[in-house]
Amino acid sequence: MPKGNIINRDAFLANIREKIGGISTDKPVEKPKWTTEPQRNVLDGYDRDQLITVLREQCNEIHTDFYQTTLQDLSQTITKVMKEYESESIVYSDDSRFEHANIEDYLTGFDAFKWDRTDRERSIKIAEKADVGITFSDITLAESGTVVLLNDKGQGRSVSLLPTNYIAIIPKSTIVKRMTQATDYIHAQVEKGEDIASCINFITGPSNSADIEMNLVVGVHGPIHAAYIVVDDL
Repeated sequence: MPKGNIINRDAFLANIREKIGGISTDKPVEKPKWTTEPQRNVLDGYDRDQLITVLREQCNEIHTDFYQTTLQDLSQTITKVMKEYESESIVYSDDSRFEHANIEDYLTGFDAFKWDRTDRERSIKIAEKADVGITFSDITLAESGTVVLLNDKGQGRSVSLLPTNYIAIIPKSTIVKRMTQATDYIHAQVEKGEDIASCINFITGPSNSADIEMNLVVGVHGPIHAAYIVVDDL
């Protein structure tokens, strides 16, 4: 499809700005300052160990298997999950944390494929056939049991979406209270003029739906099983 031309864009946008309150390019929208922010009181005072307890309990609600281990025993824990999911093939993101955690060599003992930054199409096809996709969580929301993935060329969203099962490795340091802290972090990046991820995924356990007569069905349009592995000293 040929690239089209944009005509009268400035006049069109100026008309919209006028209709919604006189906003102009030299008068940027300012974030309001609320007198109360109840969202910041949720889990107030909880330390990280208490947040792990909240996360563990929430995993029961979202049909997610929860594990807690040390960096030394991380590979053994992954092996345990692989056996429970009867899985052999792995696709994992091109993330330096796999090497820093000393598990990249361990993964090669399986039928493992690292996401290829230079060949997205091939990576997607392999992810479609993989038994397990493995990523590190960038931010982890204890309240909802959500892992946040700041995707880039080395971590395509297909790693967590297309395989039959999904494993999220959660460094203890990434665990925060709730969505509020995640959006604070992303907003701070924008304020500093830093580049942010082109795609930010919020994953809360395996895929599920209750569209049909409110009967919950797990694993309908994505991974059938999901496991969170919290690593204490990573």
